[in-house]
Amino acid sequence: MHDGVTHRGNISQHVQAIPSSGIRRFFDLLASIEGVISLGVGQPDFVTPNHIRQAAIRSIEDGETYYTSNYGLVELRQAISRHLNRLYGLRYDSGTEIIVTAGVSEALILALEAIIDPGDEVLSPDPGYVAYLPCVLLAGGVYTQVPTRSHDDFMLHPADIESRITPRTKALLIGYPANPTGAVMPRDVMEEVARIVERHNLFVISDEIYDRLVYGTEHVAFASLPGMRERTIVLGGFSKAYAMTGWRLAYTCARNELTEAMMKVHQYVMMSAPTAAQFAALEALNHGEEDVRGMVAEYDRRRQLVVNALNGMGLPCGEPKGAFYAFPHVGGTGMNDETFAERLLLEERVAVIPGSAFGEAGAGHVRICYAAAYEQLEEAMERIRRFVSRHPVATK
Repeated sequence: MHDGVTHRGNISQHVQAIPSSGIRRFFDLLASIEGVISLGVGQPDFVTPNHIRQAAIRSIEDGETYYTSNYGLVELRQAISRHLNRLYGLRYDSGTEIIVTAGVSEALILALEAIIDPGDEVLSPDPGYVAYLPCVLLAGGVYTQVPTRSHDDFMLHPADIESRITPRTKALLIGYPANPTGAVMPRDVMEEVARIVERHNLFVISDEIYDRLVYGTEHVAFASLPGMRERTIVLGGFSKAYAMTGWRLAYTCARNELTEAMMKVHQYVMMSAPTAAQFAALEALNHGEEDVRGMVAEYDRRRQLVVNALNGMGLPCGEPKGAFYAFPHVGGTGMNDETFAERLLLEERVAVIPGSAFGEAGAGHVRICYAAAYEQLEEAMERIRRFVSRHPVATK
């Protein structure tokens, strides 16, 4: 009771329904411990290449500090259009089918708000990125997980999707290459998923932020599959491939009707993405290809180090084909994933993330980000090996 007004509660029910992040507790604990090697945050250790930084600095010095179009800089949207056409044969109209956003997080919210009505179901692989569930709930949707399994490299099986479709299913939300598993879907599987999508008249939100980070395989852009361009909202960005996490810049690509629906939300919650960051992204697309190739080669070197070390110490780890995460199984130590992560942090000062933070199918695993310096990874693997030697992995 306050000033004669009775309140049922101070916080909205739909926000109260959002679970707390399973990651945040570990970062709170991490902040209180010195000498930690953090393999928890999914962030490149590279500094944004100098020529990209200088492009942003020049834009500021030239007084380019205004709002851009709600859609983003025309030149940047044109560059995004050329970029996707060159890589995947996708064609999007730079004037009506592309929105520049403040990170893929905003892009995801726009996509969900544009297509989800209260009670609509969204299917998504388990384990999956931690933001998917809360973003679906914020949009009023129902989040339905489709389990994947470590014994087949967390492959998304089309039959598992189809078995979970109901009359309320509205969309499929996928993210490949995958966070946290590093899984990459082969073309034949994606094509079978596309047939299910068409058969059940679904939308697809395809989070492709890790599209450039693949190793010895190809990335299949979902919208490039037959009949999928008109059903798909593509989420892409600059954070991972160009080491631009703090710039907060990404984009959506979709047919005009969907783009206009997303713009209705974007123009009120964001107005336009940061201007200097857009000039940086333009430079990245126009002149950053060599930077990407160099970083991917180094991630591949680190990937091999980490995966070989984990398997060598008895923590089974399939080969991640994309992104920059390894997802070993730690259950053989007799600890669940949360206990393993917490004790590893306290005893050996290495931070990893419990797999259960990413969904029920992640239980028993931990996520290890290998976007850290090679020397740090060598030391981290030695510390983990030391930890595991005190908690011998059970063998059959």
